[in-house]
Amino acid sequence: MVSKHFLPAVVVTSAMLSLSAVAANGPGAPGGNGGGGTVPVPAPFDTLHFSSAETCALCHNGLTDQAGQDVSLERDWGAGMMAHASRDPLWQAKVASERARAPQLAEVIDAKCSRCHMPMANVELTDSGDPIAILDGPADADGLLDPLHPLHAVAIEGVSCTLCHQIEDDGNLGLLEGFSGHYSIADHDVPAERTIYGPVPNPRINPMRNQAGFTPTYALHASDSALCAACHNLKTPFVDDDGNLASTDPESEFAEQMPYTEWEHSDFAPNGATPRTCQSCHMPETDGVKLSNRPPWLTPVDAFSRHRFAGANTTMLDILNRNRSALGVTSTGLAGAIADARAMLADAAELALIDADVDDSGISVVVEVINHSGHKLPTSFPSRRVWLHVKVTDQAGKVVFESGKLGNDGRIAGANGDSDPASYEPHHQQITSADQVQIYEPVMGDTDGSVTHTLLRAGSYLKDNRLTPAGLHKASAPSDAQVMGLAANDTDFDNGADRVTYRIPVGGAEGPFTVAVELNYQVLSWPFLRDLFQDDALPEVARFRALYEDQPILAETIDTLQTTVSR
Repeated sequence: MVSKHFLPAVVVTSAMLSLSAVAANGPGAPGGNGGGGTVPVPAPFDTLHFSSAETCALCHNGLTDQAGQDVSLERDWGAGMMAHASRDPLWQAKVASERARAPQLAEVIDAKCSRCHMPMANVELTDSGDPIAILDGPADADGLLDPLHPLHAVAIEGVSCTLCHQIEDDGNLGLLEGFSGHYSIADHDVPAERTIYGPVPNPRINPMRNQAGFTPTYALHASDSALCAACHNLKTPFVDDDGNLASTDPESEFAEQMPYTEWEHSDFAPNGATPRTCQSCHMPETDGVKLSNRPPWLTPVDAFSRHRFAGANTTMLDILNRNRSALGVTSTGLAGAIADARAMLADAAELALIDADVDDSGISVVVEVINHSGHKLPTSFPSRRVWLHVKVTDQAGKVVFESGKLGNDGRIAGANGDSDPASYEPHHQQITSADQVQIYEPVMGDTDGSVTHTLLRAGSYLKDNRLTPAGLHKASAPSDAQVMGLAANDTDFDNGADRVTYRIPVGGAEGPFTVAVELNYQVLSWPFLRDLFQDDALPEVARFRALYEDQPILAETIDTLQTTVSR
């Protein structure tokens, strides 16, 4: 039951999209209805703590910078993954899968996952002491994904304006005590006491207080990387094979994603060689922006952080864009968000050719991969991987060697984990055959030391050779950001870069030989998908599988290089 101290809730009367119908009928074309009906768009809401983004949009849309670019806050935010954190069909599928594999921990899963994907609803339910359920509640009560739940509109808006801008500097930001969704929102008895934190000194108070019921307050922590760490450094509990809790405290929990810790020990940290915040990369600045479209005499400010929150999840953005009606997506800016993601990937890393030669024994090529991002590459959720695709052709254009070829189903040829669920591809210093592939990835292990893709079973990493950021030395890396597996002993892997030597026999082929190298990125690896799709009897998983298999983005290319060698 929802606490009575909420303001009147929006009543949503439209029926919920049938997940099984989408799975059966298939997803739709861009802008289509997904073949399974239309998800109703929740109306604006106001609760004890939060207001919908539409309230903010009244004043903070219609903004331009000095170059005339549209920098509207709600429109920029609305095209990104934070706005779709709870609509994300992969997230919903993974929650369903984890719950099915550990039904005794459904309440723990729902509370943990909703804290950062449905944070406003989580805060209200936590504050009131009411149960938190994502898919279904106790005694068959509605879950937050059901439009009939009184807090559905609050939940489905994802990570919204009044969540991030109300997080307090309680002394725990950037610390273990503040990670994993342990942020603090001020408690109060009436909405009129709500405070909004921002990085602009001396804000005008009365317009926002009168229009939206929030008091704007200058606060430096609003532009500090530690604010992002509240959700983007995430440790999760794990269980043994019998379902018993194996982690004993927050420190011992599994480091599911730790980009803040990675950044904190890199050259990008405040005391590093090239300091930059999370916001400076993911919220690029522009000048000459009036912070509100009213009153008209406001003075423009410089160093304004755009709210586009560019990441690298082109696959999910494409799924959302192709199935807008079926998934309840209203933003028209998703194509631009995909372009932003590709631009960010292009800046994330580069390839360098260190050496290339050929003799009677074959071709020798040394390739260096350099990470330019402020955290590991790839980072965050452990479904992601980056790999080298190397192809050598002879004078006639015939392929004489290929390592890392991507199949049309998302599998990488030769990758151990793509052919054997119990295995994974080791880190390589030297590659001599086509069935060896250099893959930069995290591989989770359970309490028995076996490969797992179930988060609640993951207690450690069997392999973590994700490229460290510059400045993060593996010998001094903290426990939650360590390099694991064979890369730990690779002298050419450290401090933001890795060198790989390819020794390629060419037999009687005639040169000159063309060596083409790609650095590719995959949001969802084949081993992760294969494991998730085992649960496609669940409607949420079946729906995501149908949506995924209908979209074309299996990988993105970060960088390429090409050279020619002759005997």
